[in-house]
Amino acid sequence: MTYVIGRACVDVMEKSCVRECPVDCIYEGARSLYINPDECVDCGACKLACRVGAIYYQTDLPDDEQQYLADNAAFFAETLAGRDAPLGSPGGAAAIGRLGVDTPLVSAMPPRVRPG
Repeated sequence: MTYVIGRACVDVMEKSCVRECPVDCIYEGARSLYINPDECVDCGACKLACRVGAIYYQTDLPDDEQQYLADNAAFFAETLAGRDAPLGSPGGAAAIGRLGVDTPLVSAMPPRVRPG
């Protein structure tokens, strides 16, 4: 089991969750954050810290967010645009930095316009 980042993170990436993650398993794409399911220790610190309500325990995902379970895993398991191989489990997001690529699901979403 793992935590999953859903739609509310896309184009927002508030990142309070990143600061709270004790195992550094939240990676930054171009438009969204992704939790590595193989590195997550299911502590829930990220969910409590998320100010935009984008993080769910996988069994608590609402019906309209179910696709994000596979999407978060795909970020690590599939070879994404511009990459030569899947990211896998590199053992921590801080050393990797911003990856600048997203899954096809997130990439295909229309940009969210922020007020202001």
